Amino acid sequence: METDFSEQVKHTDKTRPHECQDCGKSFSRICSLRKHELSHSEEKLYHCEQCGSSFNELHAYNLHLYTHPEETPYCCDQCGKDFSDQRSYRKHLRDHTGPYRCDQCEKSFSYFSIYKIHMRVHTKEKPYCCDQCPKSFSFLSSYKRHLLSHSGEKPYQCDFCGKSFTQSGHFSLHLRNHTGEKPYECDQCDKTFSDLSSYKIHLRVHTGEKPYCCAYCGRSFSQMGNYKSHLRIHTGEKPFRCELCEKSFSISKTYKQHVRTHTGEKPYQCKECGKGFGRLSNYMRHLRIHTGEQPFSCDQCGKCFNSSYSYSRHLRVHTGEKPYWCSQCKRLFTRSQSLKKHRCVEVEETISAVCIKEEPVSCLTEPTDDNQ
Repeated sequence: METDFSEQVKHTDKTRPHECQDCGKSFSRICSLRKHELSHSEEKLYHCEQCGSSFNELHAYNLHLYTHPEETPYCCDQCGKDFSDQRSYRKHLRDHTGPYRCDQCEKSFSYFSIYKIHMRVHTKEKPYCCDQCPKSFSFLSSYKRHLLSHSGEKPYQCDFCGKSFTQSGHFSLHLRNHTGEKPYECDQCDKTFSDLSSYKIHLRVHTGEKPYCCAYCGRSFSQMGNYKSHLRIHTGEKPFRCELCEKSFSISKTYKQHVRTHTGEKPYQCKECGKGFGRLSNYMRHLRIHTGEQPFSCDQCGKCFNSSYSYSRHLRVHTGEKPYWCSQCKRLFTRSQSLKKHRCVEVEETISAVCIKEEPVSCLTEPTDDNQ
């Protein structure tokens, strides 16, 4: 029977009892193992623009930057990367010359155990299955982090606000809300972002890329979340149910806004006048009252508006569009308020007509003055 290569090279040093289940590397301290396990996670938060190296921790990234002085005498002739010292250069060469080469992405590995772990990226093999939910994972470290979602354990706590997290990556991203750090900058519009995923999604604004296409109607989307929400229009799925009134919603954002109608919560507070709002859009529109900002301008008459709703309503003056119609008389209206007013008049006329038919004739004649 063939013995697995990773078992042959398994570390036996008792001074390093803590072993990584993903690659077999051993450590003397459990904290060192935990930090190492992050290297197997799918996304690394900090990326070096000079050599492409990635890091999960900010201090490791900052230390790495010191390896890039102005002079970089060692250049890889296979990929063009530059290195300031011979040690880093030789270590990099192993990526090209390692004995275990992936035939799908051309990456090379010095150890067979790491090569096997890498192959799961291509084969989609997920040997670690959660016994509490249907999820499965390619890496043991990812599986262990997932288990924390069931146990409720959140070992990473924010010193600023006390919020706790199950993953160090999420914790690091959260810290940027307090520090204001935004390491990802768009070179086309100078916008900055605190996380890599938001930065990549933003780039699609400039490239026009919309990778998520609806199989029902052909509409495309730049973000997975918007795509999934759109699909529910076709499927009719409404997974977000209000426990207070049992009303259902297809979008999480709409559901959360609805819940505030029961709780009275108004998380968006105006610093100028103290008025609170349950919806961010209403809050942003209100702020323009104080700033005087009118970002929506009509290109036909030059009139400006502080809300997209007012702007859209104004455009109907030029287009002649009348989207509101009365189901009784089929009359069309430009504004919903005009339709509501029309319906009130119809109801009054109907009631008056009924009264005229039912009241006796004596009631309909005008009263006469006896003194005349």
